[in-house]
Amino acid sequence: MGAKANIIIDQGTDYSTTLTVKNDDGTATDLTGYTAAGQMRKHYSSANSTATFAISFDSNRTTGLLTVELAKSVTNNITAGRYVYDVEITSSGDKTTRLVEGIATVTPQVTR
Repeated sequence: MGAKANIIIDQGTDYSTTLTVKNDDGTATDLTGYTAAGQMRKHYSSANSTATFAISFDSNRTTGLLTVELAKSVTNNITAGRYVYDVEITSSGDKTTRLVEGIATVTPQVTR
């Protein structure tokens, strides 16, 4: 089970956060050969995603760092409100691990 973390995304702005993946002993996980995916949906049972996160790995994959982002062109089109999200990684051996999950609250934009 992944970590629980609620996030706030400001509508119409760039959103970015960096995640650190660690082994059980606290050392950084070597993410060489891994892929990552993450989505937001209105509800867990929603058929369609509201947004798909762009995820990039640190150029040195042994640091265990990856960045999760939504461009302002994406957040601008998300209706303010509460959503659910998660981010998962998949190893080259096809083992999927959920890193983080929670509620994503999109706050409304005033300045346009």
